[in-house]
Amino acid sequence: MISVILETDRLILDELVAGRDELFIFQLLNEPGFLENIGDREIYDLDAARGYIETRQRRSYRENGFGLWRVTSRNSGASLGLCGLVRRDGLAYPDIGYAFLETEWSKGYAQEAAAATIALARDKLGLKILAAITKPENKASQRVLEKIGFQFQGMIALPGHDGPSTYFTIAL
Repeated sequence: MISVILETDRLILDELVAGRDELFIFQLLNEPGFLENIGDREIYDLDAARGYIETRQRRSYRENGFGLWRVTSRNSGASLGLCGLVRRDGLAYPDIGYAFLETEWSKGYAQEAAAATIALARDKLGLKILAAITKPENKASQRVLEKIGFQFQGMIALPGHDGPSTYFTIAL
């Protein structure tokens, strides 16, 4: 059974499922914008995509009660991107993350999904503070974070990241 996490006017966020989402994950994680703004997750075939779902996201759902969730269109049912919460080495708080297929950029989906994720973190998960990071060059993602209430805190160096990241927080 598919676990719907939350719904907005235009979007449904649900858990990633091996056997359904490999092709979508393969496509999203290999788009030029993902590789440039987030990084290479070494998802070079469908088996690697299945492993990403099972070992990274499904494990996070079990261990943390959250992870990155698939974002789909309520109208078409098409997979649009990912949005959710991540436990990351080097950060004191869970951080919000999102990535969308490039064909879906500039439609407000990241802002809508991230705002709903903040509400879920506060109202259902009882979190008090969320973090967010981006590459310094990723101005579009930084604008989304600012629109949904995150405050820029400065630059931060994180384990496993090349170069500094912009660091944002929001009090819930």
